[in-house]
Amino acid sequence: MITVHYCAAMVADAQSFSPSAGKPRAVVASWRERFPMLGYREPAPATFAQLALAHDPAYVRDVLAGDRPNGFGNCLPEVAAALPYTSGAMLAAARDALANGQVAVAPVSGFHHACYASGGGFCTFNGLAVAALVLRAEHPALRVGILDCDEHYGNGTDDIIRRLRLGWIEHYTAASEWRRPQQAKDFLAQLPALTQRFAGCDVLLYQAGADPHIDDPLGGWLSTAQLHERDRIVFAQCRAMRLPVAWNLAGGYQSPLRKVLDIHDHTMQVCVATYS
Repeated sequence: MITVHYCAAMVADAQSFSPSAGKPRAVVASWRERFPMLGYREPAPATFAQLALAHDPAYVRDVLAGDRPNGFGNCLPEVAAALPYTSGAMLAAARDALANGQVAVAPVSGFHHACYASGGGFCTFNGLAVAALVLRAEHPALRVGILDCDEHYGNGTDDIIRRLRLGWIEHYTAASEWRRPQQAKDFLAQLPALTQRFAGCDVLLYQAGADPHIDDPLGGWLSTAQLHERDRIVFAQCRAMRLPVAWNLAGGYQSPLRKVLDIHDHTMQVCVATYS
């Protein structure tokens, strides 16, 4: 059974152009209807100490207290309350994938623009880095891969890796090279080799972003079929390499939200087909 790590506490109204803080509830509602074979588990919130592995403790403290703006540019207490659960879900999915040797899901986003001591771009805490660092503390020889297929460059992840000298993390963000429609065919042709670079890792964290879709107002270079093929390649390669993968939603800004949900549904459809 594929497990989705979700609880209502990770949902908030961020009063933002980005739907990411409220999206988990809508995504899970769609998945419950379309994929009744999925299992669900409530994640524990990431602790202050776990968040502070990847971030300046003063930054973590101020954001959680509402004394510093979050990645949405506000200090809403409901957002602060949800943030430990979004990183906690990513950590729970990573632990689950590592344990079951195949796959697990965190229906969350808002990670890769969060730097060591600052947020931005609708990202507050970098749940990818938090999960990697907690897993490394639990398994000292562990190597973690991060494959970021969001539309936008994962600058926050790079910042944390550089500042903390995390050489045991293999990080690739697709936006460093691929962002134009005329690159789509070459991207898909090279994606198997790009995924192979994580062969030496023990677990892969995969950001299956919806915002590269051709109609996304903040994206625009992959068709629906090409996004489907992107996910098929990643999951197929990971299964062939026996590389456990924990994936999340990342960005998606089309309106109405149903268009974004359809993309996340397609990713889950490919996941179920690969691991069933």
